[in-house]
Amino acid sequence: MVSVPSSARSPRPGRPSRLAALDGLRLIAALMVVLYHYIALGSGWQTPSEALFPTAFPFAAYGWLGVQLFFLISGFVICMSCWGRSLGEFFTSRVVRLYPAYWFAVLATTAVLVLVPGGYERRPWADVLINLTMLHEPLGVRPVDPVYWTLYAELRFYLLFALVAWRGLTYRRVLLFCCLWGVAALAFTKFGGEALGQFLLPGHCWYFIAGMAFYLMYRFRPTALLWGIVLVCFAASLPTARATWRASVRQLDKGMPFWPVLVVLALSFAVMALVATGRADWIRWRWLTVAGALTYPLYLLHQYIGWEILGYAETHADLSPYVLLGSLVGGLMLLAFLVHRLVEKPLSRWLKRKVRAGLEEAAAHSAPSGDNRLRVRPGHRNAEVRGLRKGGGRVEAEPGAHASVLTHAGRAGDDGHR
Repeated sequence: MVSVPSSARSPRPGRPSRLAALDGLRLIAALMVVLYHYIALGSGWQTPSEALFPTAFPFAAYGWLGVQLFFLISGFVICMSCWGRSLGEFFTSRVVRLYPAYWFAVLATTAVLVLVPGGYERRPWADVLINLTMLHEPLGVRPVDPVYWTLYAELRFYLLFALVAWRGLTYRRVLLFCCLWGVAALAFTKFGGEALGQFLLPGHCWYFIAGMAFYLMYRFRPTALLWGIVLVCFAASLPTARATWRASVRQLDKGMPFWPVLVVLALSFAVMALVATGRADWIRWRWLTVAGALTYPLYLLHQYIGWEILGYAETHADLSPYVLLGSLVGGLMLLAFLVHRLVEKPLSRWLKRKVRAGLEEAAAHSAPSGDNRLRVRPGHRNAEVRGLRKGGGRVEAEPGAHASVLTHAGRAGDDGHR
C-alpha cells in the first residue's frame, strides 16, 4: 500500500477547469509533427526537401518528438477531465472525443486518395470500414493514414486507466496505478511477452505516467515522490527515444546527433512541470482554446492529404516552397476549424446522447431482482443519489436516469478525494 501524507492529498483551491497553456502545447506538438512530415520526410515534393528548406530541415528532423509531448499532455488531461466521474462517464467522454473527427478524417483521406490519380495507395473498402472502428491495428489491417498509430496507443492507455476510473479516481489510486504500470513495463522489458506488451506500452507508457504525476502535482501539490516518478519516467523513456532516433536517421539517410532529442524531451518535461506547479496559470489567451480544439483534426488530416496537395501544387503552381508550405498549413488549419465546428461538435452532441442512452439502458437492466434497491428517476443528479445511499440499500436507475448513479456507496475512495 502506498502511504501518502494527508497534507499532500488536500486539493489546492482556485484551480481553473481548463488550462490555455495545455492548448498551446497541443498546437506546438501538432505543428512539430506536421513539419516533420512536410519538411523532414519531404514526401510529396518533387525536389528534395532538404534543398528546399536548408535552414528549417535540421529542426524539422526532430519534429517526431511532438508525439511524445502529446502523450505527456494526454496523461495530464485524462486525469484532469475524468476526476470525479464514473466509469460510464469516462467511457462516454473518450468515445465522444475521439471518434467524430476520426470518422471524418478516415473518409476524407480515402476520398482524396481515390480522386487523385497516381497518388498514394488507398486501402480496400473493407479495410476502410475496419479503420472506422479504430481497431485496425490489433485486427492486422493497415491504417488509411499512418498517423493513426498514436490513436491505438491512446486506446490502450484508456483501457488501462479504466481500471482506476472503475473504482473512482483518488490520489492514492492514481499514484499506485502509476507505480504498478511502470513496474509492469520494466518487467516486460526484462522478461518479454508479446501479448502483455501490446497492453503495457513499455516504450511509451513513461510519458502517460509522467503526465498523470504532473496532474497530481497540479491538483494537490508537488512532493518528492511525484518528482521522483517524473525523473524515473524521463530516464526510462530514453532507450525508446534513442531507438526512434536511430530509425529516423535511417529513414532520412542523414547523420543527425542524438543530443537534440535529449534537449527537446527535457524541454517538454520542463514545460509540463511549469504547468503542474501553476506557473503557467497566467496564460489565459482565449485564442489558445480555439487553437487547441484544432489540433486533433489537423493531426488526423495532414499527412496523406497534405502530401497529395504538395505534389500537385509544386507541379502546377509557380510558388516559393515557403509560401506553398505556409499556405498548406494555414489551409489545413482552416479545414480543421471547419471540421471542428461543422462536424465534430454536432456529431459529438449526437453521439453523446446515443452512448449515454445505451449505458442508461444497460444500467436499468443490470441489477439482480429481489434485493433492497432504491429506484432513481430520470433527472436525479449524482449528489442527490449519494445522499440517498447514506440510508443503506442499493440504487437502480430507471431508463433515462444518469448511468453514473449506479456507483456503489463508498466508491469515493480511501482518502475522500474524487
